[in-house]
Amino acid sequence: MIRSYAVTGGDAPGTRAGLDAATLLVADPGRPLTGLAAQSRRVMDLCLPGALSVSEVAAHLQLPGAIVKVIVAGLVDSGHLAPRAPFVPAASPYSADFLMKVLKALEKL
Repeated sequence: MIRSYAVTGGDAPGTRAGLDAATLLVADPGRPLTGLAAQSRRVMDLCLPGALSVSEVAAHLQLPGAIVKVIVAGLVDSGHLAPRAPFVPAASPYSADFLMKVLKALEKL
C-alpha cells in the first residue's frame, strides 16, 4: 500500500477550491514536462491528447479522487493544466403536445 503523501510528494492541496469530479482538464502542450513528478507526468500524458475530467483521470490512474485533485491542483498552479467547467447543454422548452402523447402512450400500457 502506498500512502497518499507518497503519491502527491507531500504537496499541500493548492488551489483545489474550484475542482470537482466533473471539472475538465485541458493540458498546455507548450509547457515542458521535464522536472515533473511521475504522477504529474502521467496526468499530463493523459490530458495532452484532449480534455479529461478529474474523475476520468482518477479512474485511469486508479487513485482516489482526492489524491488526483492534489496532483491536478499543482499542475493548475504551475500552468500545465487549465480547468474548465463541464459542458452542460441548456434545457430546451418542453412541448405540451409531446408530453400529452407520452401520457396517452403510458396510459395504454
